[in-house]
Amino acid sequence: MAEVRNKQVVLRDYVVGFPKESDMNTVEGSITLKVPEGSNDVLLKNLYLSCDPYMRMLMSKIDQEGFGSYTPDSPLSGYGVSKVVESGHPDYKKGDLVWGITKWEEFSLVPAAQIRTKIENTDVPLSYYTGILGMPGMTAYAGFFELGSPKKGENVFVSAASGAVGQLVGQFAKLTGCYVVGSAGSKEKVDLLKNKFGFDEAFNYKEESDLNGTLKRYFPEGIDIYFENVGGKTLDAVLPNMRLHGRIPVCGMVSQYNLIEPEGVTNLTNLIFKQIRMEGFIVSKFYHLYSNFLEFVLPHIREGKVVYVEDIVEGLENGPAALVGLYTGRNVGKQVVVVARD
Repeated sequence: MAEVRNKQVVLRDYVVGFPKESDMNTVEGSITLKVPEGSNDVLLKNLYLSCDPYMRMLMSKIDQEGFGSYTPDSPLSGYGVSKVVESGHPDYKKGDLVWGITKWEEFSLVPAAQIRTKIENTDVPLSYYTGILGMPGMTAYAGFFELGSPKKGENVFVSAASGAVGQLVGQFAKLTGCYVVGSAGSKEKVDLLKNKFGFDEAFNYKEESDLNGTLKRYFPEGIDIYFENVGGKTLDAVLPNMRLHGRIPVCGMVSQYNLIEPEGVTNLTNLIFKQIRMEGFIVSKFYHLYSNFLEFVLPHIREGKVVYVEDIVEGLENGPAALVGLYTGRNVGKQVVVVARD
């Protein structure tokens, strides 16, 4: 079997501080389009790759518990949508569409265990399986419903609200009958939150010098659920504004990922006096709920009750810029890299 070229995005070296495009290289590799004899691996043609904030942690030399780290001079890995070229595993056959963990390259040979599931519903855009129907969608669903335990009429605040996860949390909260406010980093994103995603209110945190006062203005009676995506100063301002028995699902802290010295949080005593439950979570612990999630979200998508905004770039070589853009808020919506469309 002849070898074919295989464009890849590799990490040049471990990253300290903010990542740059130059921390990654696009290189020409090669691959044999054949699963080794006796292997149960699956050979994939990658179609859509997901850019996700957690990938910054994998660029550090420090091994984050449960995450590991990337290896310099090797392709990045992350969630993606792929087509099966050949399979050594009985669950998959040539032509199947799948989503799961793959590498940042045109073709990947992966262990079958890295595939999350076969894609059965193709009446929605395939790219949705990097977002609303993939890891970010499950993150929003599990974090909000399983950890947030929302009740109709409660007050919900979402940070990084126009991102891949936040835009869904807000919409799920509205479907539940909650009052929802989101923060984002530009006028364009604030407009999206109010006019496209149906948030009751939204504000640009960059224009607010007193976040504590801003939150008091939007939540005069306090916050029941804070869906935490950013950490740092926002978290510190939220804590005094939480209500008794409030819940804080901790999905991410993107403001801290690029700092050499993380910011401190000074208002943690509110957790005690207000009996607040603040809990971090990893989405992989909730994938057993995936079929329930699809039953919940697919009808809403088809009826237009839940919408999703993607920021799509074409070409693997544009992947590094797209990924780095996450950390300056350059993207609007879910950042996706198209490697191939079929």
